[in-house]
Amino acid sequence: MILPTAYLPPKSYMQALMSEPASIEQMETFEKQTFRNRCLIRDPKGEWVRLTVPVEKVEHKQLTRDIQISYQTRWQHQHWITLVSTYQHTPYFRYFADYLKPFYEKEYKWLLDLNDEMNATLMALMRKERPKGIINTVRTADWSGQIWTDKHPWQTEISILDTLFDERD
Repeated sequence: MILPTAYLPPKSYMQALMSEPASIEQMETFEKQTFRNRCLIRDPKGEWVRLTVPVEKVEHKQLTRDIQISYQTRWQHQHWITLVSTYQHTPYFRYFADYLKPFYEKEYKWLLDLNDEMNATLMALMRKERPKGIINTVRTADWSGQIWTDKHPWQTEISILDTLFDERD
């Protein structure tokens, strides 16, 4: 299976990546406004939040492998603050946050490198056994693994983070 690169991809993408031998396509033409450099999360108030990794100006028919990340804005800081404010009260955020925070502290030159390393970490975390005896948490996920569905409708292409931070035993 050949998949495009993706930033904090949806659950369906991670399932495909983990279930079969998969390769990430590097020689495709980079498509703007896709999951290659953005993800969708929903905050506790039900507002959709799109997190986008800014990239340097994309030339016509530029290959995905040649896409460089732009650091003209403090996007890493903004993404991390958004993730903390959205997920800090979920059952496993405190347990997994230290694995993800380094991605928002290190500057990656290439989008492909950021996504590959982050997705490898996400796959390892999805396989990791969850700690037992977590107390003082309110589980708000339904069977889909998405949080806040007790207040807001289910969304199909939301980031894998909802599943990771609220996965049920």
